[in-house]
Formats: sequence, structure tokens, C-alpha cells
Amino acid sequence: MNYIKKMMKSNILVYIGISSMLILGCNILDIEDRPDPNNTELSSVIENPTRSDVNTLVSGTLSGIRTDLAIYYVDVSMVGREIYRFLAAEPRFTGDLLGKENSELDAGSFYTTRPWAAYYTNIRMTNILIEAMNSGAGGLSDAERNGVLGFAKTIKAYEYLLALSLTNENGIRLQNQSDINSVGELLSKSESMDLIASTLDDAYSNLNSAGSEFLFNLPSGFTGFDAPGTFAQFNRGLRARVAAYQQDWSTVLSALNNSFIDAGADLKMGVYYDFTTQPNDVTNPLFANPQSGAGDSWVAHPSWRADAESGDARVDNKIVDRNSAASLDGLTSDDGLNVYKTQTSSIPIIRNAELLLLRAEALAQRNNAGDLDDAEDNLNVIRNAAGLSGFSRGSGGQAAVIDEMLNQRRYELFFEGHRWVDMRRYDRLDELPLDRVGDNVWVSFPIPENENL
Repeated sequence: MNYIKKMMKSNILVYIGISSMLILGCNILDIEDRPDPNNTELSSVIENPTRSDVNTLVSGTLSGIRTDLAIYYVDVSMVGREIYRFLAAEPRFTGDLLGKENSELDAGSFYTTRPWAAYYTNIRMTNILIEAMNSGAGGLSDAERNGVLGFAKTIKAYEYLLALSLTNENGIRLQNQSDINSVGELLSKSESMDLIASTLDDAYSNLNSAGSEFLFNLPSGFTGFDAPGTFAQFNRGLRARVAAYQQDWSTVLSALNNSFIDAGADLKMGVYYDFTTQPNDVTNPLFANPQSGAGDSWVAHPSWRADAESGDARVDNKIVDRNSAASLDGLTSDDGLNVYKTQTSSIPIIRNAELLLLRAEALAQRNNAGDLDDAEDNLNVIRNAAGLSGFSRGSGGQAAVIDEMLNQRRYELFFEGHRWVDMRRYDRLDELPLDRVGDNVWVSFPIPENENL
């Protein structure tokens, strides 16, 4: 990528610092190469990585995956009509993202370029780790090398998936793994999905040969998934999500069988972005006072409460009544967002509830009586946890089960980044509410303009 070629090539610590710079608003396009004789050069790290080098790169990657998360969630949640992000100083949120009047999504705007830059910064970091392991890494055991490879490829695939979730039919750019300074080709959506799936599968193979421990530490968001065996379950959960996007229902089910899915466990069990108030760390960028002023507020789309089933405990848990309505640019909501309740609340990457809903979806798509019964059972785990009675398809058949599955995804996974993608993959974007006359629901974000070379 052209912006990546402008990054430092010699100082590995610069890569670790990129995520912090992005959070602070620095422009990575303006960074020049400044070799530092006091720090390890990138070439030596790739050719002869130490355990310390690996830990530094892993830490930098996991810090970096949180970069510009707020922009990504605003993008998908506004277009998917889950929330309004009211910010009087930024009219593009209620203008461009909602297709106001004759507006278009801008290939050069921050809401397009910054998430893309964040993803590819991290993909480059993972490629450095992969190349370091492929070069031999003589001081590490085979199990340790496989652990690093399994971790790096899993995160790489996940970052590609987030990029593709935005750009959709426009595809993504392949980052050249062996030459991290070169520009890769643009892939079609189908090619992109195949790349992500195969990268996850390669990672899973590595993780199965990685022994019982990683040589690096993972942060608290990976608690319970911080060893090769359990991290592999996280990998399979992501693989099931990708397979659902590919409509490969048998692979959804086989991947789930090797994931952490558990109908008897806490629906929140899973892997998360974590945040702290510690020095040099970051807080949750989606947290805000649900009663904050209309000119700078996060509120739920009014349809979310209006369409909810009576007695659904998730409504009062995820939104709160505002003391006064928030209004901006012809839009209004009485519902303050309360999904992330503190500045240190974690944001799910994937959790048990999603896995159960994926299993319900795959079973429903197989469309025989036994599978539809099992799909209902999975949906009812979700419904019962929300205080709702059991669902039965009655004479509605497969269509009723799929409708209920999408509805439960809407309420269970609210503001977790799924609604727009779900409605798009079921060709139901026309069912999303249009907030004003002339508004539009976008199908995809453009490739950033500096990538269309």
C-alpha cells in the first residue's frame, strides 16, 4: 500500500508506536524513515528474532487493533440504522453515512481512510511476525514458532475481515507478506473471503502444533483464550463467522464444533478488546454518558426500542431513557446508548451468543425438520436469557426461523458491529428505516482513494 511504504522501515519500535500515534491523531502519511542506531533494526528482527522481539511485536499488534475502533463502529452502526452519532462539529456522520440528500460516501474522508489504515498497519505487523518465524527463528522451538504463526495469522485474517466488512463488493488489497514494503493487488470480494478463510485455516493448523503455552502474554480480553488450544477455539469461532458470510453452512457447523460454543455457558464468554485507565493505555472509545448533550451524544436508533418484543430485558440493559430527547440534523432519539457502561468496559470480538446464533443460522439453512428444531433450541437459549418465552416456527417453516435468527442477532448483538452486515448478506437492506426523505442505505464503503492506483 502506498501509505505503508512511507512508514519507517528500520526501527521496529516505530511500528509499535503507530497505534498510539493514530489514537492521538498523528498522520502516518507524514512519517519519514528515521533510522535509530539505539534500537533494533527491522531486518535483524525478521532474520533473528528474540523472545523479547516477539513479545514487543505481539504487544504492539494487540494495542494497534484498538486503533480507530470508534470510527468503524460509527460507520457500520450508523449505516445499519442501529445508532445515531450526533456530533455537531462533524456533519458527515448524519450526512454522508446516512446518505442525506445527494451525499455520497467519500473515498478520501476519515471515515473511510482511517479504519483502513489501522487494519493494514496491523496486517503489516502480523506479516513481520510471520516472516520472522518463516526465516527460521533459530532460538525458538518449533512449538513456539507455530504459536506465533497461529496468533499472527488469526489476527491478520480478522483485520482483513473488518476491512472487507466495510468495503464489501469493492474487495480489499492483499498485503504482500514476503515484501512488506510492496503494494499488493486488489482482490474481489470472493477472493478476499477465500484469503481470509484460508489464513484462518493455516493459523488453526499452526495452533494445533503449538504446544500448551505461548511464549508471549495476551491481555485480559483474551482471558480463557490465552493458550494455543483455547486460542484455536477463538480461531474456529471466527472461521464459523466467515463461513456464514460465504454461505458455507457445513463449514459453519464443523468450525463451531471446534470452537468454544456452549449452550450452557455465559453468553458473554469470549474474546474482547480490553481497555484500562492505566498510563499509556486507552479507554473504551464507545463509552459516553447516555444523557450527554445532543450536540455530542451517542443514542440508539428509535426503531430499536419500537421494534423490540415486550419483556425483552436487553432493552433496559442496553439503552436508557434520556432526560430530554437528543436531536440533530432532522433526527431525534429519546434513547441513550448504555451498551458499554464504563470507560473500561470491554468490546466483544466474538462471544458465545454469536456462536449459538451462527449454529441456529446454519441449521436453519439446511432446512430439514430436525435441523429446524435444533435451530429453535439454539435461538431459545438466547431468548430465554433475555427473559423471553420460547420461539416456535409453527407453520412458518424455514423462513420463520431465519427471521427470528436475524431478530435475535439484532437484539443480542446490538452495537457490536453486525446489523448492517447481516441485513446486507440477506439482501434486506431495503428493510432498514430511512430517517429522512432522500436518505440512502449504503451497500459498501469505497476503497480509500489513495489505494486506487
